[in-house]
Amino acid sequence: MNEDANIQVVRQLYDAFGQGNIDTILHAVADDVEWHQPGPTDVLPWAGTRHGRAQVAQFFTAVSETLEILQFEPRTFLAHDDTVVVFGYERALAKPTSRSFESEWVMVFTLRASQVVRFRAYHD
Repeated sequence: MNEDANIQVVRQLYDAFGQGNIDTILHAVADDVEWHQPGPTDVLPWAGTRHGRAQVAQFFTAVSETLEILQFEPRTFLAHDDTVVVFGYERALAKPTSRSFESEWVMVFTLRASQVVRFRAYHD
């Protein structure tokens, strides 16, 4: 696939996330996907490295159980070969503490045949 097509795949994933359509995202990840969200797993239940669709589904469950996303904006998309890098911003409420936070982030997707085979997130 070309870089523009890869960006389009990733844009569709963000659209699905915005609509709460996690099934669409899960169908777009490869069976052997590696999904990494940084952070201490004892504090952030969505953090850590996951492998496969079932574990990525657990990631989205943990996010929905602990965060209320107030604003989520992918802003800039860059692509090179099979990699798409997205710069964005989010504002959310931590449900257990009722505290809000905001963060700029970078998310890196590696695609193969229109499917995500690797995901890495970096937050500030």
